[in-house]
Amino acid sequence: MRKLTRRPAVAALAAAFLLLAAACGSAASSGKITLSVATFGEFGYAPLFEQYEKDHPNIEIRSRVTDFDTHFKSLATQLAAGRGAADVVAVEEQYIPKYIRAKDKFVNLADYGADKLKQQWAPWKWAQGTSGDYVFGLGTDMGSLAMCYRRDLFEQAGLPTDRKAVAALMPDWTGYANVAARFTEKLPKVKFADSAGTVYTAMLNQSPENYFSAKDDSYIADRNPSVRTAFQLSGGLAQAHETAGATTYTQAWNVAIKQGSFATIACPAWMLTQIKEAGGDAGSGKWDVTTVPGNSGNQGGSFLTVPKQGAHPKEAYDLAQWLTAPAQQKRLFLSDGILPSEPSVYQDPQVVAHTDPYFSNAPVGQIYAASADKLRPNYRGLHDADVRPEFGRALGRIEDGSENVEQAWADAVRMGRDAIK
Repeated sequence: MRKLTRRPAVAALAAAFLLLAAACGSAASSGKITLSVATFGEFGYAPLFEQYEKDHPNIEIRSRVTDFDTHFKSLATQLAAGRGAADVVAVEEQYIPKYIRAKDKFVNLADYGADKLKQQWAPWKWAQGTSGDYVFGLGTDMGSLAMCYRRDLFEQAGLPTDRKAVAALMPDWTGYANVAARFTEKLPKVKFADSAGTVYTAMLNQSPENYFSAKDDSYIADRNPSVRTAFQLSGGLAQAHETAGATTYTQAWNVAIKQGSFATIACPAWMLTQIKEAGGDAGSGKWDVTTVPGNSGNQGGSFLTVPKQGAHPKEAYDLAQWLTAPAQQKRLFLSDGILPSEPSVYQDPQVVAHTDPYFSNAPVGQIYAASADKLRPNYRGLHDADVRPEFGRALGRIEDGSENVEQAWADAVRMGRDAIK
């Protein structure tokens, strides 16, 4: 999930502009068909758009890039109004259950032959974007997890720095918590993790179910041991002052990375670019990447969809199909570190051999490919996007000292239940 931070006033202005601009987004320009593509954050598509326009002289592409919240608030408004949506819209995995039920709002991509592309994706990824014979979207990236860590800080704390030794030190999250305690004892002024929320999310994404039952979509947060275990461990790190309280994608998180305020972060492949941008040249060679505790897990991943309100659904589908084809997924990984969701691509020798000099020449292609092969999907539920933030806010209250773990847990369970009433 690639997020952009943006001041509220600017976000509101952007949303209003999108609604206005979208009214003519599919209109012909100089005899060309104009297609708009809406994404949240940068998907690395700019050079691909240039290539597509070169190969299709009758197509002009307009890119709409906003932050995560603005993107989905605008989409909800556009779908309700029946106008304003882009021709191709990226939808992040947590919104899939919600929008896949709104079949009347989105083109069934099987009508244009998408059902014949099934073997292109990992089975779980294909299943995530479909419902029976209905193909909601074509998969872009996935967020299989690794662990990014600061070699220099590990060394200062007297811990191993070799990536294999680090992985062996914390094969599971209990091991991770034990290392956090050892680290904090040696370097009390540096935090072990960026935030309790990051640890919690990584743990939760290794569970087949989160807040809702895969059987009947009922609320199970209060009785799912995976949720309780993840909350207790991550909340315990926060209560022990072993997390920096720097929420991912915020300015505080960027500053914490630049200042070296924390030593580890569970990182999907697409986050490497954000760490580089925040850390700058000073961070090069200080970071490394190893296997995440528990060996896998998925954080983020999107689909390209085609709303029905567009004037050129066939051309929009053709563009979405091309953007998600193996050649383009490979190009995006090698240029932007965006991990493909297609086995033929993430198992490609050139992808597997890919290393990153900023992260101490870590074999990121190999690490993320191995994580992807072990990945198992988890059931998110229709109201996941409503409930999940309540647990994140509860962990924040532990970090700021306003609640202890048990108080925060009780409030999170209650507020999560209230969020779906």
